[in-house]
Amino acid sequence: MDIGSGISSAYTSYLSSQASSKLDTHIKTKDYSQSSDEELLAACKEFESYFLEQIFKEMQKTVDVFKDEDSTPNDSLVDYFKDSTLQELASTSTEKEGLGLAQMLFEQMKRNYDL
Repeated sequence: MDIGSGISSAYTSYLSSQASSKLDTHIKTKDYSQSSDEELLAACKEFESYFLEQIFKEMQKTVDVFKDEDSTPNDSLVDYFKDSTLQELASTSTEKEGLGLAQMLFEQMKRNYDL
């Protein structure tokens, strides 16, 4: 196992656990029944953006399979900016047109939870 990939994997696991615990705390402490339509739609768009980002990352993994085994010192820098670029692409995609997932989620939450 490559040391760099081991560190990357450990770092990814750490970030996932931190994000999960922060999300759990945020969900348990926030009362969504008093949220405005704009706040609820913004949360739905944020979810859609995160969902798209995960899709893009999984798509990138399929391309990385064909990558050369030789790594250069710039690979870690490229990976860093690749993640930032994927986040921005997902956010922009959601704001411009998106999949319509945010709108469907918003309508379903309004209907099912009487928000």
